[in-house]
Amino acid sequence: MRILEGLKPERVFYYFEDLCSIPHGSGNTKKISDYCVDFAKAHGLSVYQDEHNNVVIRKPASAGYEYHEPVILQGHLDMVCEKEPDCPIDFTTDGLTLQRDGDLVFAKGTTLGGDDGIAVAMALAILEDSTLIHPPLEALFTTDEETGMYGAEGLDASVLTGKTLLNIDSEEEGILTVSCAGGARAGIEFPLTVGAIDMPCYTVTLGGLIGGHSGVEIHCGRQNANVLLGNFLHTLPFAYQIIDIRGGQKDNAIPRQTTAIVAADGDLAAAAAAFVRANRIDTDPDLSITVEPTAAHASGFDLASSKRIAEFLTTVANGVQAMSADIEGLVQTSLNLGILKSDNNALSATFAVRSSVGAEKNALLAKLEATAKAFGGSFESHGHYPAWEYRRDSRLRDTMVDVYAKLYGSTPEVVAIHAGLECGLFAGKIADLDAVSFGPNLYDIHTTRERMSAASVERTYAYLCEILKSL
Repeated sequence: MRILEGLKPERVFYYFEDLCSIPHGSGNTKKISDYCVDFAKAHGLSVYQDEHNNVVIRKPASAGYEYHEPVILQGHLDMVCEKEPDCPIDFTTDGLTLQRDGDLVFAKGTTLGGDDGIAVAMALAILEDSTLIHPPLEALFTTDEETGMYGAEGLDASVLTGKTLLNIDSEEEGILTVSCAGGARAGIEFPLTVGAIDMPCYTVTLGGLIGGHSGVEIHCGRQNANVLLGNFLHTLPFAYQIIDIRGGQKDNAIPRQTTAIVAADGDLAAAAAAFVRANRIDTDPDLSITVEPTAAHASGFDLASSKRIAEFLTTVANGVQAMSADIEGLVQTSLNLGILKSDNNALSATFAVRSSVGAEKNALLAKLEATAKAFGGSFESHGHYPAWEYRRDSRLRDTMVDVYAKLYGSTPEVVAIHAGLECGLFAGKIADLDAVSFGPNLYDIHTTRERMSAASVERTYAYLCEILKSL
């Protein structure tokens, strides 16, 4: 028996469960891309697949809608792969272990990938259903959105004819997103010097943090495990040497746990207990630091290099940098130190940088570059994507507001967000593009607590079908 059997819309959850059985982390999308191609061929639909594993499936208009403007249904094929430390799943080869609890769908010990598997499942269900009324459709499934929107960046948009785009990549029902920040990925690396060790060694793990999406929840006051462990080391009143340090798995996820192997000439456990008492705050009430003795190491980073690591983590920019002066509560510029590791006698730090103001994004990247130089290291940035600017006149937005009001008797909220969306890239590739992003209720995306509301999926799918009927 299928785990999601009985949930409605049945075909949406049928395809979502199929997609969850296929490994599809960022950079590992060939199988899920081929699944979509095979779907199109099995249903007699025109399909295009490029070298980035992007897929476009075309479906003719229903009777009477042949001369309506084409509509693009868009979502991304990849997911953020996070798991609990004791979870045995190998994301490169294994599917997810789906579970249900009342209205909620989730995966055991891992992220669910509702972001953005539910968009693909909805589109496949629409492409399959011959009873729906709709204009000509182009279902666009992109890849590697979570690591830099590389699929959308590499897409040859000339394969698309539509100028109306429904991006199903938002996580709160009743909210229509019409503008988003631009951004980039950035990296700093600087060399470390190795020295002999003659002190006891310990494994220090800072964890218990809530984490979250570095665009959606960067303003929520949640602490960054990488930064916080650096702060802890910086406060130590005795000598220490770092042997290894690493934390975080994705640059766009606020890291929940960071671990270091440390040699110390003092009571690390007492220092950790004091630090936790001083730094446990309401947004992260379960902050913890464990200190466990470990095997002796003959060498590690010397005292000076160990101090430089702590100084770097204490001083490097992180979190909200500016709030919008035009839209109350909207983050304008931020960055997240998502991945930290010491390999090959060097420390590397990877950041997700976001801003709705191009000049501020560039200034923040320049600040990171200056920090890298100050620590004798190198800097690089990649995966740049533009902001998606607000469109004053939007037939799509107006239609979606009207349809929502007719279905539910209330007005949806129209917003701009700080998180990046592929709409910005598409707007730069398709002249006069009219786009809106929306989706069902997803909770704690990019974390192992990710959950999806089945009832919200059902309502959102009905809403999507009514939008298509009205365009």
